[in-house]
Amino acid sequence: MRIAVSSSDYERVTGHAGRARRWLIFEVGPDSAPVEVDRVELPRDKVFHHHKDGAPSPIPGIDAVITAFAGEGFAGHLDKIGIRAVQTSESDPARAVAGFLAETLPPPAPRPVSGLLCEVIDRLTDHR
Repeated sequence: MRIAVSSSDYERVTGHAGRARRWLIFEVGPDSAPVEVDRVELPRDKVFHHHKDGAPSPIPGIDAVITAFAGEGFAGHLDKIGIRAVQTSESDPARAVAGFLAETLPPPAPRPVSGLLCEVIDRLTDHR
């Protein structure tokens, strides 16, 4: 299983997954702990926000995405291409992946006002 974690600084789980450019990629085997295997920086025009239905994922081969927050349609959009999306308040990427696997991932923090503004902008664009 490959899990992508949004991280603007490659150190913390960060948010607005649809516009996130930097991702940590973890790989998990059936009997192994999660291991960071890659760091990806997407070009601005290849972020999930611009992904169209039917197009390949901007990050090929991932099974799940972990982020601090995402727009309302993000999880549904990823579900259409077979990727599970989860939000969390956990800031440590490795702990977030471990919590996701153990089904103990803490829920996301309440969205700041700026997050609501992003939601409105997302609803007015054609990225879904």
